[in-house]
Amino acid sequence: MTDAGAGQRQLFSPRTGLALALVGVFAFSAFITLLAYAPDLQRNPFCAPDVYSKCAVGFAGLKQVAQNEGAPTLISRGPLPVGRNQGLLIVTPQPGEGADIGALRFSGPVLVVLPKWRTHPDRLNFAWGVKDGLLDPKQMPKADLLDVASVARRSGIARPKLAGQVGTPFEGISLAPGAVVSLQTLQAKGWTPVLTDEKGEVVIAEAPSSRIFVLADPDLLNTQGLADLDTFGAAITIVRTLRVGDGPLIFDASLAGYRQDRTPLKLMFDPPFLAVTLCVAAALALAGWQALFRFGPLMRSGRALALGKEGLVDNSAQLIRLARREPSMAPRYAALTRTAAARAVGAPRDLTGEALTRFLDRIGRKNGGGGTLAAMTAEADHVRDRAGLTALAERLYRWRLEMTRERQ
Repeated sequence: MTDAGAGQRQLFSPRTGLALALVGVFAFSAFITLLAYAPDLQRNPFCAPDVYSKCAVGFAGLKQVAQNEGAPTLISRGPLPVGRNQGLLIVTPQPGEGADIGALRFSGPVLVVLPKWRTHPDRLNFAWGVKDGLLDPKQMPKADLLDVASVARRSGIARPKLAGQVGTPFEGISLAPGAVVSLQTLQAKGWTPVLTDEKGEVVIAEAPSSRIFVLADPDLLNTQGLADLDTFGAAITIVRTLRVGDGPLIFDASLAGYRQDRTPLKLMFDPPFLAVTLCVAAALALAGWQALFRFGPLMRSGRALALGKEGLVDNSAQLIRLARREPSMAPRYAALTRTAAARAVGAPRDLTGEALTRFLDRIGRKNGGGGTLAAMTAEADHVRDRAGLTALAERLYRWRLEMTRERQ
């Protein structure tokens, strides 16, 4: 193959170029979409007391049990709609974190499950986790509601007998869960005991002037507790008793670090702003289509600087205009007009300057011309703008035609 043939060969075929462009557009769109929704897709892979965790201290098992019972279940990652009061909201705040329960805006019953265990990842399976002892009571979740609450623990393994208190949703209900390690109870001044053990220690208490219930020991509801049939039955009873009507069982994940916020980037893909995003994408697609297929013949670009005398004059005029030196040309144009008129009428060669001007004006008066060269020459020194230069140049041109009897 010759060098000329190699130079004419295209690097990419049109089909390959189009495919590369489409792949690039798709990849960029996917990147922007994932960037907008990446926080919503994140999950903590380690063992934690939240609804997403499948380890022993997690509550994914409770969610699965509720679904098997036929109860509608939801996972909330932000404030709920105002006025919702059916069902049950289960809140699992994290150790040492704030728990603004009122910001969840739920008007129905709320069950707050306190944490109890420290965990560390299992080397063989990070999602399982290993219990690493009891949590320090000072690391309990804090909020305006929970600040007055403190926890106490019973040493050893206990099989508590739980009884509902009079005037509460658990009135007349007795529960016998399975073995519980270090049973955790609640102490809060001014709160109403709802479910107590055989020693009178409070396991579930209701906050004053609210429908917020606090469960002290999470082992009655977490996956570890549900592995025991007796604890499983007690957990089902607790949830059924607190749930109102046929409303859903709502698991809050916002206080567990999974809060779903609205960002400007995410609004681009959510109605009603999705329509604007689609319109912009369609406009860009049409612009790309127009750029890909040219309409009409190819317009060839001309020379930046034209050749010939006419091009030289045009370029010089453009330079003078850019430099804003047009008014300063008035005296020179007046002198050029005087020289041309003197040559045409045969003025003596020894006459120059003002003497030549007076000579031409005397001839002009004899010919009946309008205006004098002396007045227009003096006026040329005071021209300040382009309009004044144009008017003076027109008068000088007509004066020269009258002097020389030329035709326009």
